[in-house]
Amino acid sequence: MHLTLEFGGGLELLCESVKVHNVNVDMPKGADKLTMKDLLAWVRTNLIKERPEMFMKGESVRPGVLVLVNDCDWELSGQLDTTLEEKDVMLYENAMKSVLSGVLYLSSLSSASIGRLVYVLWNVVLL
Repeated sequence: MHLTLEFGGGLELLCESVKVHNVNVDMPKGADKLTMKDLLAWVRTNLIKERPEMFMKGESVRPGVLVLVNDCDWELSGQLDTTLEEKDVMLYENAMKSVLSGVLYLSSLSSASIGRLVYVLWNVVLL
């Protein structure tokens, strides 16, 4: 099955700094479908080159890793039981690094810039 796997937020460093992987994954023997659980086992064996504990905990991703399947949060599609289909796109993002980057960016802004940003967000998002 042809899939696209994207790693971000520093997780690409575990895969030799390659962010996007176009892969072909065989279905497990005797299985008629490929699940996210199967894919994660394949990723651990075939893509993660160092420190797999930074990506996985047990059979799942570790807390703080955001997983999207075709831009949909995997928590809405069944997590490990999510059935994958040909040409699906998976995104694995270190959510903690993304939040930290946002905080660091905001901390670099002047108070006037933060005030303008809050004003824009208030008017666009809440009104």
